[in-house]
Amino acid sequence: MAEQDVCPHMDSIGEVTKEDLIQKSKGTCQSCGAGGPNLWACLQVGDCPYVGCGESYADHSTLHAQTKKHNLTVNLTTFRIWCYVCEREVFLDQKPALEAVPLAASHPLKAVPIAVAEEGSESEEDELKPRGLTGMKNIGNSCYMNAALQALSNCPPLTQFFLDCSGLVRTDKKPALCKSYQKLISELWHKKRPSYVVPTSLSHGIKLVNPMFRGYAQQDTQEFLRCLMDQLHEELKEPLTECSLSVEGSDGEERRDGDRSPSEDEFLSCDSGSSSDRGESGGLGDGELLLQDECDGFRPPSMGMAGIVSPAVISEKERLKEKRMSGSPLRGGSQEMDEDADVDTSAEEQAPWRTEEEQSAPDAHTESSPCSPVRTLQELHPKLSSSPPRSSPLPTSGKKQSHYRSVISDIFDGSILSLVQCLTCDRVSTTVETFQDLSLPIPGKEDLAKLHSSIHQNLPMKTGVCPDTYGSQGWIAYIMDSIRRFVVSCIPTWFWGPMVTLEDCLAAFFAADELKGDNMYSCERCKKLRNGVKYCKVLKLPEILCIHLKRFRHEIMYSFKISSHVSFPLEGLDMQPFLAKDSPSQVTTYDLLSVICHHGTAGSGHYIAYCQNVINGQWYEFDDQYVTEVHETVVQNAEAYVLFYRKSSEESVRERQKVVALANMKEPSLLQFYISREWLNKFNTFAEPGPISNHTFLCQHGGIPPNKYHYIDDLVVIVPQNVWEYLYNSFGGGPAVNHLYMCAICQVEIEALAKRRKTEIDTFIKLNKEFQAEEAPTVILCISMQWFREWEAFVKGKDNEPPGPIDNSKIGVMKGGHLQLKQGADYGQISEETWQYLLGIYGGGPEIAIRQTVTPADPDSLHGERKIEAETRAL
Repeated sequence: MAEQDVCPHMDSIGEVTKEDLIQKSKGTCQSCGAGGPNLWACLQVGDCPYVGCGESYADHSTLHAQTKKHNLTVNLTTFRIWCYVCEREVFLDQKPALEAVPLAASHPLKAVPIAVAEEGSESEEDELKPRGLTGMKNIGNSCYMNAALQALSNCPPLTQFFLDCSGLVRTDKKPALCKSYQKLISELWHKKRPSYVVPTSLSHGIKLVNPMFRGYAQQDTQEFLRCLMDQLHEELKEPLTECSLSVEGSDGEERRDGDRSPSEDEFLSCDSGSSSDRGESGGLGDGELLLQDECDGFRPPSMGMAGIVSPAVISEKERLKEKRMSGSPLRGGSQEMDEDADVDTSAEEQAPWRTEEEQSAPDAHTESSPCSPVRTLQELHPKLSSSPPRSSPLPTSGKKQSHYRSVISDIFDGSILSLVQCLTCDRVSTTVETFQDLSLPIPGKEDLAKLHSSIHQNLPMKTGVCPDTYGSQGWIAYIMDSIRRFVVSCIPTWFWGPMVTLEDCLAAFFAADELKGDNMYSCERCKKLRNGVKYCKVLKLPEILCIHLKRFRHEIMYSFKISSHVSFPLEGLDMQPFLAKDSPSQVTTYDLLSVICHHGTAGSGHYIAYCQNVINGQWYEFDDQYVTEVHETVVQNAEAYVLFYRKSSEESVRERQKVVALANMKEPSLLQFYISREWLNKFNTFAEPGPISNHTFLCQHGGIPPNKYHYIDDLVVIVPQNVWEYLYNSFGGGPAVNHLYMCAICQVEIEALAKRRKTEIDTFIKLNKEFQAEEAPTVILCISMQWFREWEAFVKGKDNEPPGPIDNSKIGVMKGGHLQLKQGADYGQISEETWQYLLGIYGGGPEIAIRQTVTPADPDSLHGERKIEAETRAL
């Protein structure tokens, strides 16, 4: 967009603060009483207090300007300024709206940029036109999918990654769902968008991933979200290098794993979903197995600095936040620990109860889902997300654990610190668990009374009771309690329940649990079962917080929906009360991005989504292929089911403005620096982008890995020296890169690795053919298929890490002092030569034979046996 001429009427602006404008935006038109949105406030010197409506009503703001000769007015929704004399939009700093630069000190009002358009590709009208307002056609009970996709589409960090970092969307994993999602996002946010799109490709891909979504039955939108994000993580994940791990871990507090009791092991093994810090074992791809399972049922470039502030990333409301916050880099990782040291638990105490049975089924219309094994996880830790694990929490076969990350884990992963305290010896066991969403209970009338009562604040109490706890009272008590809950659920909420807030649900989630009776805690120090208390706090807040309200309850004989209205804030959700003391998160407030609503019953219904457009700040209703603008009061009165909140930080906006200003200075520099395009996207869209991470395109030797060299232009952005120095001084990280070159060391290692793989697989095939050709092999040895699958993935190039030593411990059992094959074990049969070959390379064991060498009989004893046999026949 060409630079505008200076507006000659700028001197007529009076002293106006953003606090005044925010206060005025809550009022009405002074002429007709019409409410927002799109009220206009006069900016005339002399502090004219007039607020008028716009063209959507009687346009009293224009009539006021013409009558009073007041030239300038500001929109109280978009905070853009209009000059009636020049008949165009003006900017206080005399810069185009596309440039986010600091304002002159003489004007207290901040000019707010809206978006950054593609260079020279659009007119001014196109630049200001909101995008992303494209509907999705219902292709057969697919409203659950459409609502979820629209909610994700309006999450700027994720959408901007798929729009600006399209070169990073690469995968060789089927069904390449990330490619389908990228295509869908491009269609939804295209400047020449259609009225609606048909998400056929993505729908087909998710059905391949999880058969639960096949057919045309209604499904749960939360189940779909978890399954989609898990698959996107799986396809886009990259291993973390030792350098990036050291940078990430150096800022966190060092912790150790202590000894744990058996019950703690079960408690600590709970995985609430994907973790970029978890280890992953090599999986088997689509290729044919080299060895069949014995147990059939067991198979388990250069770019201009206009890219610093990317399109449709920074909403107008984000730039006018009242609360000032510091946006320091986000640090820390997920760990597990068990400490005997004294821990101050006074700050950990919360409301003394928690609702929802631990055995409750997921909030879906189906009882179970392969995508989300909720019951298993919630039995261990019912408070955490029931998302399936994206990685294996335990190392296998002694293989070195790998750490992975993806754009999904960067945006949605948070961590919770759980503490269990023995009430006898005060020993505290702690563990850190990763979550992708928080599944919150909706407290009822009795629960709210306990929550708000100061009498119960120090007495841990659990309101939701699982059927197992009725053992002492019998099933009659359980049935009567179920009938009572069913009757209560049928009564309108206005009759029996007070208003529930999202903060109430969070307080219920983080409430303390008393461990007693059948649920006593096995204390390692006391060496016996003891009463205990379990607490949890947020250790690391995610960039986007996904909150799932447990509206669906599935009992043994019936299912019902909790239709209680839960009020939620559009701005300023404060997570500080639920934060652990040593949390590295500096920004703790969130603003609402989108909310998914369910209308109907537990058996059937319809999903819609309300989303805030990041360009113009307006709220829209997405009902399949229909998109309608709505007022924010409509959103606040919605029956929320899933909510997406984004971290809010005015400091991060100022940081972006400073960087753009530095880039526009165009200072001549002798050096140019390369910076990760993916990190730059974080800088543009995250409140806490963390340290600069150039290791995404560098190897451990400081060069470009050979497999990334041919598309290096998609991975980096060139920045001038002054911009690099500012970013490096502000965020740290690195390393600095002035020259791109292919790493010769990695190239040699790749060639040696390819040679090793070819040698091992060729030798195995040769030995296995000889084994198959034997009619009666003298010796048959067993090998664990779990280890063999890891080895096969390595030699076929699907896993870069070789397997650890051979581990046959899981397929063998000791009987009579001898190691024998365990019945039903997952094993394969190989020859003695193949075993010796693999053993010589990887080591391990133990050796398990199912057919031993038969010792030849002695000739003399054979002659004696024949003589006895002849004599027996004669008799």
